[in-house]
Amino acid sequence: MTTSVALGAPTVGQEELDAIREVFESGWLSGAGPSCLAFEREFAAVVGVDNVLSTSNCGSALHLAQLALGVKPGDEVIVGDYTFPATGHSVLWSGATPVFVDVRPDTWSIDTALIEAAITPRTVGIIAVDPFGQPADYDEINAIARKHGLWVIEDAACATGATYKGRPVGSLADMTAYSFHGRKGITSGEGGALASADAERIAHARKLHTYGIAPAISREGAADLPVPSFDELGYNYRLSDVQAAIMRVQLKRLPDLLAARDRIAASYAAHLGDLEEVQLPTALADRTHPWQSYVVTVAPELDRGSVAMALRAAGVGCNFGTYASHLQPLYGPQPDLPVSADIFARHIAIPMHANLTEDDVAFVADHLRKIVTDPAHRR
Repeated sequence: MTTSVALGAPTVGQEELDAIREVFESGWLSGAGPSCLAFEREFAAVVGVDNVLSTSNCGSALHLAQLALGVKPGDEVIVGDYTFPATGHSVLWSGATPVFVDVRPDTWSIDTALIEAAITPRTVGIIAVDPFGQPADYDEINAIARKHGLWVIEDAACATGATYKGRPVGSLADMTAYSFHGRKGITSGEGGALASADAERIAHARKLHTYGIAPAISREGAADLPVPSFDELGYNYRLSDVQAAIMRVQLKRLPDLLAARDRIAASYAAHLGDLEEVQLPTALADRTHPWQSYVVTVAPELDRGSVAMALRAAGVGCNFGTYASHLQPLYGPQPDLPVSADIFARHIAIPMHANLTEDDVAFVADHLRKIVTDPAHRR
């Protein structure tokens, strides 16, 4: 029997199926319904703020956050460069211009020493990204933002359940966006959320996520026949109640899923810590890492593509890490951001999910060791 270890896998089962059946029996399957409202209340307790809006994905949450903060055409938004381009895309959707800033070489989050040089009279805010879940340097980021009158959005697509200096992700910025994509720590296949301590901003985002009117559930039980009017352009950015039901179960699983990923990360470190050909990810002591992905950096003399294809041939799921956004053609000519460009070329994500066994980790580590020490995979 051939062994194969998947790069990512959800942890779902009968409880999620039972929750879906309850939604089917309720008759309310569409978005922004009772299950969504219940999930929002429960998620608020996890992220440390009172106001949560469930959304169709993290990109829509980022877009809604900027609209609620008043972003308009002609504005500039500073963005940590090493991120899936949904972050930069959301700025373009808002009519603004993303200004990418290079990242730290160890944690891959925005380099706070470089932010102020990127601020211009058109700058209105900063989107800090939590690479693979580890929170960025929010004390420094918020201090810079306050100094220059800017807002801060946290792109916490990978960071559900993480903390920074004892505070939960969700309470660190003006607004925080999450993803529940299939490879995230908790998932409904797709989906997202937006969190903020500011109730008015979330209320505005809620209006915009339903085409510019209040969701239908707000009109349930009315004594007359309310007919909403449209006075602001909105979008269909709603999470369905089917997805919300799944997320309510996933939230209950979250502590166990985080503990499993932390155990797996520690096991990888034990297996690979002496391997000179790869650099393991840095986990800082003052924040908790949820390990949405486990990403290693291969030595410059290795051919990353050759290593990846050899891993896949051996039954080890893998992929590149994420993107150096400034290199993507959509954004046009950009200044050189050498740290982000370098890790974009050398990162490999290896299997990380809560279902991995110790045997799986050993299998992955053994093959990675054999492949990166094989001269055939050098440039």
